[in-house]
Amino acid sequence: MQPEIRENAGSARERPAPAVGEAPVAGDSPRTWREWARNLAIAAGAGAVLAFVGAMESGGAPLAQRLLYWVPLMIGGGLLGHAMSLVVAKIPKANMNPWLFGAILSVALTLPATLVVWGYTNLVFGTRIPLAAFPALIGSVLFLSVAMTALMIVVNWPGRVTHAPAPGAPTPSVRFAERLPAKVKGAVIYAVSAEDHYLRLHTSKGSDLILMRLSDAISELEGLEGAQTHRSWWVARDAVESTRRDGDRLVLVLKGGAEAPVSRPNVRALREAGWF
Repeated sequence: MQPEIRENAGSARERPAPAVGEAPVAGDSPRTWREWARNLAIAAGAGAVLAFVGAMESGGAPLAQRLLYWVPLMIGGGLLGHAMSLVVAKIPKANMNPWLFGAILSVALTLPATLVVWGYTNLVFGTRIPLAAFPALIGSVLFLSVAMTALMIVVNWPGRVTHAPAPGAPTPSVRFAERLPAKVKGAVIYAVSAEDHYLRLHTSKGSDLILMRLSDAISELEGLEGAQTHRSWWVARDAVESTRRDGDRLVLVLKGGAEAPVSRPNVRALREAGWF
């Protein structure tokens, strides 16, 4: 419906959220064919699901006709969302929060997408949707836009980053350091990983657990150069010693022996930032 982590810290918040069938685009390097294929496949898959369930009162039509309707429509919505994301990306505050970006994009996408749905529905089913039905149609399209935009944000948006102070700037206090248990008090923080409702702290003095959400911990880790490499991991940049492959997944090998996974949306962002 990313980030340069050290030299260009601010750019992590200056890339647009993905639209339907799309990944973040503004300021990004050209999309690889794998990324295009993945996002278009997600859009096509969503179209197939909508066809099978007969969404928006299409259940009375033969399945083949529903597939011909929904799959191209969702792929077209992805391409339209890509174009709209370039417009929404010009709003500075929107790029600072993926969910704010997604909300703005969903609303901006709804009217043009509704016109596309209206025209394509008339074409495929040979009907003429009356103007009186437009409010209900707009509501249905808005719902789909929100759902698909949220899905694409989850699939494509890189993790949050934290930043060290600029050279010569005063060293800030890192609030999270105050939470370290006695066992690892004063240690260098290498990484933080989520385990159920707890966080495992990987430090220069070993590891320990505290009760906290990872999202809250990342906010308090500001002042250290690092990134959320996976939905359940934050890693300090200076803690990375090497990388290895685990099948088709990238893994960061850290000081102290811990290994942090890197989710697909983060691989390119970390590579472009010089992490590996």
